[in-house]
Amino acid sequence: MTTEAHKAMEESRLLEAIEGFVQAIRSKDLDGVMSMYAKDVVWFDLMAPLQHEGADAYKKLWEQCFAAYRGPVSIEIRDLSISMGDGVAFSHSLNRMSGTFQDGQILDFWFRWTACFRKIDGRWTITHEHISIPFDLETNKALWELKPQTIS
Repeated sequence: MTTEAHKAMEESRLLEAIEGFVQAIRSKDLDGVMSMYAKDVVWFDLMAPLQHEGADAYKKLWEQCFAAYRGPVSIEIRDLSISMGDGVAFSHSLNRMSGTFQDGQILDFWFRWTACFRKIDGRWTITHEHISIPFDLETNKALWELKPQTIS
């Protein structure tokens, strides 16, 4: 197999893994979500502290997240860009998450997602994840209402 064919095959496998990850989030499948993360995952999230570590800690956060929603969680990945290497890959995208909290409050926001993957035991796994929302430098408030420029 040529290098380009191998790269295309690996990118296809990574896209399948990301789609499975998205489906697991939508159906609140905790095991499916966690199957994407390396045991030693490090992530930068919207909430404190500055850095989170370990799949066990992330599992607790996902449990809390899923419990907060009444019904399914909607997630959309837009403008996904992937860079492949030998056993590593990096992606970034604009993602939309929405749903209804247990108290009836509706959540609908876009965020920036960067994920770093390593191929571990033949599977693409997330070893680092960064989630962020821009903020207004004058008010120091998060800009939750921002949408990609092509959406009105």
